[in-house]
Amino acid sequence: MIAVTIPFQLTDWGSIPATEHPGETGMAYWRTLEFGTLRVRMVEYTPGYMADHWCQKGHILYVISGVLDTELENGEVFRMTPGMSYEVSDNLSSHRSHTEAGAILFVVDGAFLGT
Repeated sequence: MIAVTIPFQLTDWGSIPATEHPGETGMAYWRTLEFGTLRVRMVEYTPGYMADHWCQKGHILYVISGVLDTELENGEVFRMTPGMSYEVSDNLSSHRSHTEAGAILFVVDGAFLGT
């Protein structure tokens, strides 16, 4: 396991510039912090967002607001509401996200997940 050392700090997510990531439909806005091999993101999906690819990366994803449908490549769909999370490692379950009304997520990616 790769150790990441992060001294105590506060984060005002509103002060971090958002980067745009278009989906097949809609837009994702990422506010990102990186600590070595660890990436922490506040992600906002606009209404009607559909990911433009099957993601193979590992994440810990927590739904702050909205409703998120996460589809696995095998056809299973999981509806997530505020307070729910999923955890997946690299290359185990290809997945993609969709939201009809929009959603705000907190996402952690890193070497401990195989990314």
